[in-house]
Amino acid sequence: MTQGAGQGPEVERTATLRDFRVPAYVHETGPYAHSTHPGEVAPPLDEAYPEGYTPTQRDLPVINRGDTVQVHVDPASLPAQQSTQGSGPLFVVGDVHGYLDELTAALQEKGLIDSEGSWCAGTARLWFLGDFTDRGPDGIGVIDLVMRLSAESAAAGGYCKALMGNHELLLIGAKRFGDTPVNSGAGTATFQAAWLLNGGQKTDMDRLQDHHLQWMSRLDAMEEVDGHLLVHSDTTAYLDYGDSIEAVNDTVRETLTRNDADECWDLFRKFTRRFSFRDEGGPDHVRSLLDTYGGTRIVHGHSPIPYLLGEVGSEDGEDNTGPVIEGPHLYAEGLAIAMDGGVTMAGKLLVQQLPLDI
Repeated sequence: MTQGAGQGPEVERTATLRDFRVPAYVHETGPYAHSTHPGEVAPPLDEAYPEGYTPTQRDLPVINRGDTVQVHVDPASLPAQQSTQGSGPLFVVGDVHGYLDELTAALQEKGLIDSEGSWCAGTARLWFLGDFTDRGPDGIGVIDLVMRLSAESAAAGGYCKALMGNHELLLIGAKRFGDTPVNSGAGTATFQAAWLLNGGQKTDMDRLQDHHLQWMSRLDAMEEVDGHLLVHSDTTAYLDYGDSIEAVNDTVRETLTRNDADECWDLFRKFTRRFSFRDEGGPDHVRSLLDTYGGTRIVHGHSPIPYLLGEVGSEDGEDNTGPVIEGPHLYAEGLAIAMDGGVTMAGKLLVQQLPLDI
């Protein structure tokens, strides 16, 4: 079934903390704004990105669920580089967005961690597709857990690795550049304002340490594993950064190393684009990435599956006409696998073994 040509929400012209116009559908309740209905902020299916698109308007809701258990990690115990070991089964994890309890439950259900939260999967291989923080209550706890599992899995002969998501770029930018104006392509913006509007949590910023920033800054943007091209965002913007996986990863890291606010904003802006594989012509967009970087299928997070399906239910669960997400979404003529089950919309945090049994 051919989807519409939707690409993203309308945008605001400014994004400074002193002069930021909050969209009419956003209501304030406490320290963070949230939408009263996730469907109200779903990007329309028949609307393209405006010229100079910039993600200064929140495009997904924030649903606070209370505090979660803190998971601490000793930075000195971390390996200098992520292990390249692992010959066991391959698993991927969709967007976590600070929901640590949901993550630990999903990893336990798949037999990857035990009841104490420790790695118990031997030589298994685990990939996170990015977006560890924002919207949910404990993004730093999620990062600490992933960092710890990286060390524990390597010691067991497996590995736990992670990709760069747009919210990692957003958090890095908010910490480094704050209210520094950037050239957004559609007016003036700041990382701090965009971070707050897109679910930035003060508790995460308060607990963010140098080793978290260093870890996030070194994350790869893409990788190919067992014929699966793993990326965070369902966009062709990766093609702007190189014609090989190594080139893309090097370019992204070099951009962050230069510490230029405008360059980092442009990188964040491009990683925020979505729905390139959903539209008419979507399979061709997937093929352009596969032909360039390798693999037979793309696996991505970023865009919640209910939005890819064009259906979003209500937050309160009553009269919910939206789809019940129980697993990944295979689409684009079978070339793309979406992994964001919509945990920020009271959906499911997906952990999936690959290849799909279809």
